[in-house]
Amino acid sequence: MAIDGVNGIHDDEGIDYSDIEAKYKVQYDEGLDNILVVDGVPVIDKSKLEKLLARISKEFGRKGAPIKPDDMHVPWDDKSGKSKGIIFMEFKNADDAAYAMAAMNGHPFDAKHTFSVNRFIDVEKYTNMDENWVEPEPEPYKPKEHLRAWLGDPQGRDQYATYRGDQVEIHWHGKPSQCEIAHERNGWTDLYVSWSPLGTYLASLHRQGVRLWGGSSWEAQQRFAHPFVKLIDFSPCENYLVTWSHDPIVVPEGAQQGPQFFSPEDEGNNIAVWDIKTGNLLRTFPSLLPESEDGTKRQMQWPALKWSADDKFVGRVTPGSQISVYELPSMRLHDKKSIKIEGVADFEWCPHGEKDRDEAEKAEKAGKKVKENMLAYWTPEVANQPARVTVINFPTRSILRQKNLFNVTECKLYWQNQGDFLCVKVDRHTKTKKSIFCNLEIFRVREKDFPVEVVELKDAVTDFSWEPKGERFAIISSNDPNLGNPGPGVTIKTDVSFYQHVRSKGDFKLIRTLPGRTSNTIRWSPRGRHVVLATVGSSTKSELEFWDLDFNSDDRREGAEKSEKEWGASVQHLGTADHYALTDAEWDPSGRYLATSASAWRHTLENGYAIWDFRGQELEKHILDRFKQFLWRPRPRTLLTKEQLRQVRRNLKEYSRTFDEEDAAEESNVSAELIAQRKRLVDEWNAWRIRAKEELAADRSRSGKKPAPKEKPKEEEAKEEIEVWIDEVIEQIEEEVVE
Repeated sequence: MAIDGVNGIHDDEGIDYSDIEAKYKVQYDEGLDNILVVDGVPVIDKSKLEKLLARISKEFGRKGAPIKPDDMHVPWDDKSGKSKGIIFMEFKNADDAAYAMAAMNGHPFDAKHTFSVNRFIDVEKYTNMDENWVEPEPEPYKPKEHLRAWLGDPQGRDQYATYRGDQVEIHWHGKPSQCEIAHERNGWTDLYVSWSPLGTYLASLHRQGVRLWGGSSWEAQQRFAHPFVKLIDFSPCENYLVTWSHDPIVVPEGAQQGPQFFSPEDEGNNIAVWDIKTGNLLRTFPSLLPESEDGTKRQMQWPALKWSADDKFVGRVTPGSQISVYELPSMRLHDKKSIKIEGVADFEWCPHGEKDRDEAEKAEKAGKKVKENMLAYWTPEVANQPARVTVINFPTRSILRQKNLFNVTECKLYWQNQGDFLCVKVDRHTKTKKSIFCNLEIFRVREKDFPVEVVELKDAVTDFSWEPKGERFAIISSNDPNLGNPGPGVTIKTDVSFYQHVRSKGDFKLIRTLPGRTSNTIRWSPRGRHVVLATVGSSTKSELEFWDLDFNSDDRREGAEKSEKEWGASVQHLGTADHYALTDAEWDPSGRYLATSASAWRHTLENGYAIWDFRGQELEKHILDRFKQFLWRPRPRTLLTKEQLRQVRRNLKEYSRTFDEEDAAEESNVSAELIAQRKRLVDEWNAWRIRAKEELAADRSRSGKKPAPKEKPKEEEAKEEIEVWIDEVIEQIEEEVVE
């Protein structure tokens, strides 16, 4: 082969290979595209350089942009001996540098410093920019679907989701003529579906991760790549999502990197926190499985991360040592330290009620400081130190109230949904530790110094539930010897009790006890007042009891005291129903309907669902094979002001007329359809009779037989008169007889 440096590369026959050489020639990166300039770096002296570079390297690595401290150059100020607050970083190639700039530009390094990342080759472009401003061309508007458009339904209907086999359906629920399927899809999820707390999104779980759906056309809104995800949890304001998988995170070589994907530093963790709007991964954690007294691992508590009511903080308990609270959206540990509490077992954030939200809105408008969040935690007995329940403010961490407890086996914290009360259900043991009884320690949070009321009970409490937006609670208690270890087919006998807060005395008084029940679940209506007692998960009993706690006081005034005669008299049994082998019971957001279901995940006996009204009347029931899930769609908080709500209540009779007219029209439509159907059937029958007579007459004439005798006119037929007496109550008057 001959090589000609001027004319290219030729072989012995004179063939030119220069074009092939140019096509496959290795290009060496001799530019500066792989160098970045990072501004917003803390100004330090040389003694802190090594520590700073190590931390910056870790921050870049967490975002999938690894860089070694040796590839960073820090310029220094010779006069002061300190750094200039910028760093030059040299990456392997331009692609790595471009990704690092996209991932870390605007990244908060700490409370005072935020990174600003630019290419080194762009510095000159920014310094020599044309100072004449040119208006940019506006981007074409792309309309998006309203994620809460379903709230504008003219009939004000609610929605619910069902999951059967591989089919997920979204239903409208209303009058019989208004019930229809809004959307359906086959293979929509691999595990189950879940609504977000305000009903904006429907989440589906897949082998690859989680997808969120919404809008009128139910298009995909966001996705989160967490392989083999099993559990999810939304933050209260729908800003963040927590996912968990039993399989630890593994990042294979060559896996996609970016803010929305796991990095090598996330390997081995099980829990991930995501930003719903951007889809970015915020942080990952390992699963903590607490150990029992015998050293075995307990079942993981879910949700593993607990959110404050305003989405500003998320906390995680390390059993026995500390509570770690992280700020959002940075997910940095608040104040750079956890709350060290020896022996801490569990904690709960205080929910925000309507009063808290109104005060927060007023404070923000006035530029005043918003009221702090609160959380409560408890610690068990250790040696001679008693168990303790503590309520603290956050983020100041100041202690608001503490209560010592003795002979404690277990505690559970129940906040009332408006944050007015905190109930600590304390399971106590006798000195011999052979029997368990229960006390309820109730903190009145809205009052000065958080006074505590104690309700002493002789039996074990299996379920506790506050009335939403109310001052009552219900408990299920039992002294059945089979309570701790029920065998197959054994039904536990229980008692159900209702308690009411007495404002004048400050304590809680027993309203009524319902003995000899089999109920094991309490379901309050979201509006309060109505409650359902259900026997869930039993193969022998499946009763539903519907109760009204204000049956005789429709015009009750909030906070009005009752006399001794009236006390408990308004508790009225509305009805009893039965749903065989039910596994779930859930009220709709309006509090007018209850849905019960029997899921194939628990058993295969008469799977399906039923919908009842608040009095226990069955409205519809569906027996469906392979039925798995029923979920009402939640509603967000109303946008009406308090004054507007009062106005609606005042004019309720006017609105009721409109509703009555709609109901009458609905009934007349149903009646008209029924009459038309009956008339059609009668016409078909008469037409068939005429045809049959004609065919019979033709057959007789062909066979030479006499024609059939003509029917007598209806007037000549014998008539039978039946007299029916109907009793109608015109007026009923009740008079009280005084002896």
